Amino acid sequence: MSTASSTWPGERVVVAAQRGDERAIALLLSGSHMHVRRFARALCSTPEEAEDAAQEALVVLYQKIGTLRVAAALASWMFQVVRRECLRRTRLTFRAPVYRDGAEPSAEDAALARLELERIVAAIAALPAEQRSVLVLRDIQGLSGADTAQALGLSRAAMKSRLHRGREALRIQLKSPLAATSTGGSDDA
Repeated sequence: MSTASSTWPGERVVVAAQRGDERAIALLLSGSHMHVRRFARALCSTPEEAEDAAQEALVVLYQKIGTLRVAAALASWMFQVVRRECLRRTRLTFRAPVYRDGAEPSAEDAALARLELERIVAAIAALPAEQRSVLVLRDIQGLSGADTAQALGLSRAAMKSRLHRGREALRIQLKSPLAATSTGGSDDA
């Protein structure tokens, strides 16, 4: 792998893309793709969602590159775009509750449940990547311990340790009444 492919596109490429240069836009998209996919794999709950989130983030990059205020902020801007897309996809996954008795919850109960879910999703997103990835695979996707360890290239002991630390950090964060309540924001850098 060349060093050019392991770094974000340079400021000249970003500035030219902001001005609408089609060649620069193509270079920007191809040069950002690997990084955007890496962000998505670390933040999304499934590999499929990560791929979809990465593609959506590249669409946002293509559509809104002109709104990026500082060319050097490309990486942090794209991280935020990917983060929001992964959170949006996770919310959609958990949105449709199944009620056994067929009764729908009241509007108040539905609003409270949605707020609590957003708080949980934000708390999970705030975990360090190594804890978040283990927790998502094990507790959300329901993979076995062995499958989780294998998927992440970890020993079972390392996987269990990260899972324990992630669950404990999540428990502490969710105990706090002010924990992880802000997930919104703008796509602009």
